[in-house]
This record gives sequence, structure tokens and C-alpha cells, in this order.
Amino acid sequence: MSRHTLFDRIYLYQYKIIKPRQFVLVLSFVVGILSGLAGVVLKNTLYYTNFFLTNGFTFKAIHFLYLLYPLFGLILTWFFVKYFVKDNINHGISKVLYGISKNQSQIKPHNTWSSLVACTLTLGFGGSVGPEAPGVLTGSAIGSNLARLFRQDYKNTTLLLGCGAAGALASLFSAPIAGVVFVIEVLLMDMTMTNLIPLLISAVTGSLVSTFLMGKEVAFSFVLLSPFHFHETGYYILLGVFTGFVSVYFMRGSAWIERLLGKMHPGVRLPLAGIVLAVLIFIYPSLFGEGYTILKEVLNGNAEIIGNPGFFGWMKTSPYLFLLIIFGLIISKVLAMSVTQGSGGIGGTFAPALFVGVISGLFLSHGINLSLGSHLPESNFALVGMAGIMTGVMHAPLTAIFLIAEITGGYELLTPLIISSTVSYLTVFYFEPHSIYARQLATRKELITHHKDNAILSFMNPASLIEKNFLSISPDSSLGDLVRVVAESSRNIFPVVDSENTFYGVVTLDHIRGIMFDRELYDTKFVRDLMYMPEFFITPDDDMEKIMALFQRNDRFNIPVLKDGKYIGFISRANVFSEYRRLLKQFSEE
Repeated sequence: MSRHTLFDRIYLYQYKIIKPRQFVLVLSFVVGILSGLAGVVLKNTLYYTNFFLTNGFTFKAIHFLYLLYPLFGLILTWFFVKYFVKDNINHGISKVLYGISKNQSQIKPHNTWSSLVACTLTLGFGGSVGPEAPGVLTGSAIGSNLARLFRQDYKNTTLLLGCGAAGALASLFSAPIAGVVFVIEVLLMDMTMTNLIPLLISAVTGSLVSTFLMGKEVAFSFVLLSPFHFHETGYYILLGVFTGFVSVYFMRGSAWIERLLGKMHPGVRLPLAGIVLAVLIFIYPSLFGEGYTILKEVLNGNAEIIGNPGFFGWMKTSPYLFLLIIFGLIISKVLAMSVTQGSGGIGGTFAPALFVGVISGLFLSHGINLSLGSHLPESNFALVGMAGIMTGVMHAPLTAIFLIAEITGGYELLTPLIISSTVSYLTVFYFEPHSIYARQLATRKELITHHKDNAILSFMNPASLIEKNFLSISPDSSLGDLVRVVAESSRNIFPVVDSENTFYGVVTLDHIRGIMFDRELYDTKFVRDLMYMPEFFITPDDDMEKIMALFQRNDRFNIPVLKDGKYIGFISRANVFSEYRRLLKQFSEE
């Protein structure tokens, strides 16, 4: 029995015993298990790869292999992607957004495993990125392909794709609430009860799978030691502003470096990236890999571990010079991440954002304590800084708030998390209206949004709306010829074209109604005397937002479609709105 026959039988059988909506809940549970297992596999492959390569090494005594491993990883990743995957799998979350926006939520089957392998090669060998984006892409691909196997429609396919993302992220962090909120905020899924329940099922299932197989000890966690005090409110506002500006640097700096590296030949790009990473890791060993081990040390008050003691030993004699070391790490982490991704490494910006957030919070609070003689809890500011950078870079304040709250095991820092995240978002939004995941898609107008009107327009294909049943007429034809065409037509507008289909204008029935029955004019009046050129037209490549705007601004029922001056057809207001209503019904809940 073939695979397709088996799934087809399951698909038909389930309709006899279970309602479609209930079947989606079953699939969300299966997706949660599979995406949770994907998260476990990714964490284990990264851990054991890193353990095998660096067993016996310490950050205090840098081994020369620390400087070579990232280059080896980038080369292996490049060969794997080019010769085995043969597809671009970088920027995983952007790939998921593109799949939702422009590919009917379909993600290629190889994404269920290719990102796990590539991320292990990049990150396991010390590339300065994170595992979350490859994990989310893997989980999303699992949900998308499972939905396709069981013939789910676009709405349910998108939902199961989101379930996979939520399950994978919940598995990686043991944070189911953050996983659900991430899907709603970043993947821009509607928060309705029909969507929320499957997302919760997948997120909780993925988290439980991870906890059952690996325990709670492996999660990136921290126990909060100092509570929030009201007099610290102003400092958390300042932290929000600071992390907002750091987020702008994070986004623009990484985009610039990736564009620069993207113009280079791999024979130049890979060695150059390896050299840059080697230098950065020599100065800051904490840049090797995802950096969660170092973050735990920093949060526990051991900030001295962030730099090479042999390189920075003389600077640590002064607390103010030590601030420069911390600030340098903020700059360097973005450089290391960008070089890793821009050279072809596979990983995400999630972990680097958390890393930069911790160091940013440490920098600001340490600087305030030194300058003012205050006693701000630096670990608290480091944690809230994580939320500030996550919010700024991802435009996802709720994800940041709930993730940090789940990491700390409580909500004692909820107020400062809300304050700093909100201020960071408002600061960043002035400079960058789209998240780091959505910038390129938004520029190409390929991004689906929470705005349901824009979402529906993005799914409307102008080429499919072109009507070609309009009878044309030559500009040299007489009024009598035109009347005979009118008698044969079911439309009230007639394009005027020559033998080469060059568009000259249109004649409308209303325009000739007063003379069309005057037979004396049939041979003396010509179409060229009756036609007029419409003040605007569209091309097959125009997007629906432009077309809809033309209909809204002008009292026209039909707009001609031209390509290089040649007539193709018309797009009618009635046809556009009929398609709009059909898609609106598809997007709406049953």
C-alpha cells in the first residue's frame, strides 16, 4: 500500500467518526509531539556536538581550536546546503512568514530535517547564532506537511503550521505560553478560540515531551533573587529606551553586514567570516556558540567571564574600563551573529537577541550603580534587558514578557518587563516599523498581517481576475461596425485595438447611446472619433492594494489591463469584490 493511499484512507475514515474541527485538535496533538521531539533532537545534537569538540576546554584558557571550529562549521554547512539540500534555508522564521504570505502555508518537506542538520553544523561548531529559528522552521514544516497529507484547507494548514512553531519553541525553552504568544505575535495568526486551543495543545505537548525526555535542568532558566521596587521605575524606562536603540543597531547592522557578505564569492566569504569570528572569539570567548552558558554566569553575578582574561586583564583594574568591555561585547555579538548568518551559516537571531539583551541590561545597571552609587539589582536589569531587545528586534512585546516570566518561574518582574518592553517597542517603531523577520518581506509587499483587509488582498491574484470576454473594435471601424459588435456583446465597454493588439482607448455604450440608432452616421462616423483613452490602467504585475485603491479613488467599474501597450483584458470592480468576499468567508470562522 502506498503512503498516499494510506493517508487518503485515514482522511476519508476520520470524516465518518470525527468532525473536521475535532480532527484538527487530534492533528495539533500529533504536531505537538513531533515538534517537541524535533526540539529535543536539536538540543541533543547541539549539546553532544559541542561537548565532543570542546571537551576539556575552558573560556579562561582559550584553545586554538576555538578559533578554527567556526570556520569548519561554516564550510561544512555551505557544502551541506549547496550539494544536499539545494535550497536556501537561512532565516527560518522569515521562510515561515513567506510560506504563510505567498505559498498557501506550504513549506517544503525537506525543511522537516534539513535545518536541524545545518544548524548543528553551524552552531555545534561555534557559530554565533541561535537554534530557535531552525527549530521553528522545522516545527512549522512538520505542521504544514502533516496538514497537506490529510488534505487540510489553507486555514487549517496555517493553523497546524503555527502549532508546529509553538510546539518547537515551547520544547526549546520549556515555555508553552511563550510558544503560543510567539505564533500569535510573530507569525501573525488570529487569536480566536478556534486557533487558540490547538496552539495550546501543541505548545503544552511539545513542552511536556521536552521535559519528559530531558528534564527541567537543561532549560535556560534562572531563579529570581531580588523583587521589583517602585523607585526603580524610571531606570526601567531608561532601559527600554536604551534597548530600543540597541535593537535598531542590531537590525540595521546585521542587515548591512549580510548584504555586504552576500556580494562576495564563497571562496572569499567563508575564509573572511572564519577570520572575523576567530578574532571576535579570541577577544570574547563568550561569542562561541549560542552563549546560554555565559548568560547563566552573568545572571548569577559572574560577569567577569565575558572577556578573555589575558586580553582584558589590564582593563579590569578599573570598573569604568570594565564598562567598555561590556559595551564592546554588545557590538561584537551583533557582528559575530551577522558574519555567521551572512556567510551561509544556519541559525537564528533569537538567542543573539537574548544574549545582547542580558549584556545591555548589565551594561546600563552597572553603569548607573557606578555613576550614582546606587544598588540596582543587575541580574534583574539583565533579565528585563532580554525582553527589551527581544521586543525591539522581533516587535513581539508579549512574547518577550511571557518568555522571561516563564524563564524566571514567576511574575515578580512583570511590571518592569511591561515597562521596558513597551518603551523599547515605541522607540524602535519610530525607526523600524517591521521586525527583523518581516523587513524584507514587507519591502517586497509579501507580508501577511493581522490587518485582515491587507491579508485578504495579499492572497488575491490579479492575473486570475482579468476578464477577456470584451469584444474589441478597430479605431478605423465605422459606427455601423461598432453597432454590430454591440449587438453581439454582453458587455457595455469595448476596447479599441489595432491588428497588433495595440491599445488605443475604449468606447462605452453610454457614450454612443444617443447616436447608435442614427443610420445616417453609420458610414460617416468612425470609432477613432468616438473613443477616449482612460486616465489610468494597470498591468498584470500590479498588486491588489494598488488596484483596490484605484477602484476606491475613482468612479470606474472596469480598468483596462495592459502590458507594454498591448491590450490584455479588464479587471472589473464587481469581480474584485466577489473574490474579496469569497476569501473573506474563507478567512472567517465557521
